[in-house]
Amino acid sequence: MKVVIQRVSQAGVTINQQLKASINKGLLVLVGIEDADTQEDINWLSSKITNLRIFDDENSIPNLSVKDIDGEILIISQFTLHAATKKGNRPSYIKASKPAVAIPLYESFIAQVEKDLGKPVGTGVFGADMKVNLVNDGPITIVIDSKIKE
Repeated sequence: MKVVIQRVSQAGVTINQQLKASINKGLLVLVGIEDADTQEDINWLSSKITNLRIFDDENSIPNLSVKDIDGEILIISQFTLHAATKKGNRPSYIKASKPAVAIPLYESFIAQVEKDLGKPVGTGVFGADMKVNLVNDGPITIVIDSKIKE
């Protein structure tokens, strides 16, 4: 699994001109799933995301997690995170899982993040044409690949 995590002061997702979900201070998480992903990837990433210390403490030092600040999380599926751009100028998405594999993993990821966060998260709709808006706070943007674990 690959994720792009953005610290936000607000974010939302709209589908067919209808607001599906929105959050205030917290994390916008874009998630890409590939066939090799397992529950182990989900557990590791969920723990990493919910415990990542990227929010400022009283001394303006990033020592607090989204859980520490009682923040919110918005999770959006994004198969393009697995784009291969080595050859030519048209990205290939061959590594991205097809819906039959990806949807159950996406739903399991959402459930695990909710469990680790201790409350519901906002989501988009898998495969939908979504409009995502955000105010990146910092800006802080972090990319994590569960296969590399850096």
